[in-house]
Amino acid sequence: MEILVFRTNIQEKSDIEHVGRYFAENKDIIDWNVDIEDDDKILRIEASSNIVCQIENIVKKAGFSCDELED
Repeated sequence: MEILVFRTNIQEKSDIEHVGRYFAENKDIIDWNVDIEDDDKILRIEASSNIVCQIENIVKKAGFSCDELED
């Protein structure tokens, strides 16, 4: 299992719901959340494998940006 962390430009609850529709299509995503209170709008994903590129593409397809945060 992988924990992936990204900086995003997701701003509102409606944005989270919109992105969630795209995440629901990916069976590798076990759980996810966005902290819109954080300055970096942190997206944290629990996945069955390292799917960083897939996450970046999904978020971009949903109309937002994200950059992986390294440990």
